[in-house]
Amino acid sequence: MSDTTLLPNTIQSVNPYNSKVLQKYEMDAHERVESKLQGAHEAFQQWKEKPIKERTRLLQNLSHSLEHHMEYLSELMTQEMGKPITQSRAEIQKCIFLCDFYATNAEDFLADDIIETDASESFISYDPLGVILAVMPWNYPFWQVFRFAVPTLTAGNTALLKHASNVSGCAFAIQKLFLDAGYPSACFQTLLTDHEMVDYLIKNDKVKAVSLTGSETAGRHIAKVAGESLKKAVLELGGNNACIVLDDADLDTHLDTMVNARMQNTGQSCIAAKRFIVTKGIFDEFLGKFTKRVKDLQFGDPMNPATEIATLAREDLANDLEKQVQDAVQKGAKVILGGKRDKAYYAPTILTKVTTDMAVFKEETFGPVAPIFKVNDFEEAISLATDTKFGLGTMVFTEDIDKVRKTISRIPDGALFINELVKSDPRLPFGGTKASGFGRELSKEGILEFVNKKTVYVK
Repeated sequence: MSDTTLLPNTIQSVNPYNSKVLQKYEMDAHERVESKLQGAHEAFQQWKEKPIKERTRLLQNLSHSLEHHMEYLSELMTQEMGKPITQSRAEIQKCIFLCDFYATNAEDFLADDIIETDASESFISYDPLGVILAVMPWNYPFWQVFRFAVPTLTAGNTALLKHASNVSGCAFAIQKLFLDAGYPSACFQTLLTDHEMVDYLIKNDKVKAVSLTGSETAGRHIAKVAGESLKKAVLELGGNNACIVLDDADLDTHLDTMVNARMQNTGQSCIAAKRFIVTKGIFDEFLGKFTKRVKDLQFGDPMNPATEIATLAREDLANDLEKQVQDAVQKGAKVILGGKRDKAYYAPTILTKVTTDMAVFKEETFGPVAPIFKVNDFEEAISLATDTKFGLGTMVFTEDIDKVRKTISRIPDGALFINELVKSDPRLPFGGTKASGFGRELSKEGILEFVNKKTVYVK
């Protein structure tokens, strides 16, 4: 094992598969943070005046750069947080799609909205706010940042990124991508700093808003600090998504989608299927087929293209998951598959006889654990699915789509997916309700989150 000794004010990235230290970094001193903040503030004064066609041209450059460096970026991601390499490549491809989407549509999204009134002319002008702070997680180290940065910068803002410390290499790679694409040097900057400095930045007058993707606990804290400073915040927090499987579901068609809904990214996704709610008529068939498919998932070196499931991003995350499963077992749950941990690896796990008092029902499980509930009918499934403080998304598998359509208003989440896993798409708004946060990313709604919707009235 490599030397993990850290000097004060340093952080490091470690490969979770082999525990090899990849890189050590010195934290930004207060003076350096101030310098970057001032740079972002000054850059905004020029950047906001750039024509939208110039900003979208740079998006095209960014897309080409992602394509050109895809293998390097994918390998960096896999080494830092353990994502299977094929999934890392898919993440970079998704970032390319995002850039292309906004390059095509941003000008229309930001165009003045003419409103007919008694004025000679009246319209809504969408003006950028200024410096926007982003606090981002490690589980999708490129996608999470890009879906914030691309619309935010294209709207005319500048950005400061405080990324998760274990993916600092990805953070600097993203900064270089923006520079190489032709963005001004202080338009997008990475900060290596702690949470106390994040609070300081939110309170600073030069920072106009904050975007966080993270835990509910972090979201509550950021919302409090932003609220006290009267700053706009977009919060994309945890999820406890239900996957409802009804008696008429086509398992032969959708089984791989259901497995992927829980196991992709080794289960480390806020929008993963965290609770499988299956009606009694199909329960045994579903359990048998689902268990076989999960059992066949290939574990190994995440750099191997054949690997489908890997270690978690850190050993402490596997420890937390182990405690949640142990809580369920102590309260009567049955382990059908898995339930074992080896350092940062937690085996894909299937639980039955799960009840609502267990941590795997009430809390977010961030790893490859699938608790499966048996219910009598769709009504009971909806009742159980909505019995959660989270509100990110729900998925339903059925051949009777009209029946689900009639219940859309009864599912108070940010998304409802029928015969598909919940996923983010640049063309659609993404975000949650309740303890899953507020605000929206992506689509037209995402690019308008950090703008001043200014009324202009000419008599």
